[in-house]
Amino acid sequence: MLIPKKAKYRKRFKGKIKGVAKRGSNLDFGEYGLKALEPCLLTSRQIEAARKAIVGWTKRGGKLWIRVFPDKPITKKPSEAQMGRGKGPVDHYAAVVKPGRMIFELAGVDEEVATEALKRAGAKLPVKTRIVRQ
Repeated sequence: MLIPKKAKYRKRFKGKIKGVAKRGSNLDFGEYGLKALEPCLLTSRQIEAARKAIVGWTKRGGKLWIRVFPDKPITKKPSEAQMGRGKGPVDHYAAVVKPGRMIFELAGVDEEVATEALKRAGAKLPVKTRIVRQ
């Protein structure tokens, strides 16, 4: 799973996901891509599940680019913890995804294989997606 090697700050504010993606919204590397249509936080487990779905369907053919990285720490307090004891420890990491952001790119496979692989990857994600072609 993807996690940052090093972080400047251990914990971060929740924040809001407003607006559309200003960067990372075009096909820059591959011929086919999976684009997010809604704002969401993608956990490293969800990214890995979608990656495995693509790699399994393409039979490790072609080249795959993951265009998002989970660098936002998500904290969680233990169950039955009392109020007023501060913020909980880091539970997992997530990537902030705005509408229009390219999540995966794929090249080197034919169109029907790429379309089906990206469709299966989109089913693993908690956000509506669209398959785009170059």
